[in-house]
Amino acid sequence: MKKRKEEEKEADPGVLSGVRLDVFLDVACLFPTRSRAQAACDGGKVDVNGSAARPHKIVKIGDALSITFEHGRRQFVIRGLAEKHIKKQEARALFEDVTPPPSPEVLEAKRLERLFAPRQAAGDGKLSHRERRERDRLRGR
Repeated sequence: MKKRKEEEKEADPGVLSGVRLDVFLDVACLFPTRSRAQAACDGGKVDVNGSAARPHKIVKIGDALSITFEHGRRQFVIRGLAEKHIKKQEARALFEDVTPPPSPEVLEAKRLERLFAPRQAAGDGKLSHRERRERDRLRGR
């Protein structure tokens, strides 16, 4: 077993064949820390090639990622790998965002939601339970 691993390392030094998913998400700056990337994987927010993925899953170049963020779901394709932190500009080259642009109807709905959102004066704190329920009812949730 050891010989095989050593042979694989000697065959292509410097070229990564795969990286842990949580490490990739952190290094590629898709999540601010590795622990947040692990939490997202454990919470079912990250899919690799169409199926839910655990943090220890090994990802390779060409794999498709689908990640649910607070503002919606985004899709990425892995274009490069790195195990250690690199400059942010280089890290952004590790993946390609292939999320389709939102439709005009969705953009208009978001604009109207922002336009008619309840305004609060600075320092008023968060919405009360009743205000949150009213807001959700207006949004159709």
